[in-house]
Amino acid sequence: MTDSPLIELHAVTRRYGEGQQARRVLDGVDARVMPGEIVALLGRSGSGKSTLLNLISGIDLPDSGRVLVEGRDIASLSERERTLFRRHRIGFIYQFFNLIPTLTVAENVALPLELVGRRDGGEVARLLDRVGLAGRGDEDPDRLSGGEQQRVALARALIHAPSVILADEPTGNLDAETGAQVMDLLKGLVRGQGATLVLVTHSAEVAAVADRVWRLTDGHIRDDQDEAP
Repeated sequence: MTDSPLIELHAVTRRYGEGQQARRVLDGVDARVMPGEIVALLGRSGSGKSTLLNLISGIDLPDSGRVLVEGRDIASLSERERTLFRRHRIGFIYQFFNLIPTLTVAENVALPLELVGRRDGGEVARLLDRVGLAGRGDEDPDRLSGGEQQRVALARALIHAPSVILADEPTGNLDAETGAQVMDLLKGLVRGQGATLVLVTHSAEVAAVADRVWRLTDGHIRDDQDEAP
């Protein structure tokens, strides 16, 4: 890891609603993630976990404060610049896989490469092999089990070698055993590529793979590392 944070949040505030009905989901959040770290974000439903991921990726913008990724202030970028930033530098993993049913497994994995104008030089087959799906590239996603579909989603998130992986409940649609296998695989892939992972979860077992755990309560982040004896 370098001494410079990859992700920085400075006094970040985000509200939803209008006037007196507005609810402050994030209230002056300060946090940072170093390159190569895995950070798990815990909190009750509606606490702002997904909002935080959306701010890091530039899908959403803060009402006040600054979000910096690789030293760039996300709010200072135009909408097109934020879109290109996400395509090149961010990988997304979702609870419900979000695979495109009209594309084969290999085509789903290759999609991020196409979006950034890169050809597949064998990366798709190599990554499918690493996630345990060698020889399955021509199959339709709906022929795979839930765990296999999430493995495809992992490969898709990592294929373009992003610096940041954002995972929103990546095991939430899987049984405990399959979820544990997927998390072991994800951790190994992230470490292997030197990427940084921020993952939202309700599971203490999933959070256990992380280097640090953030707990989001009443609009503020509590870092378990800061409270360690």
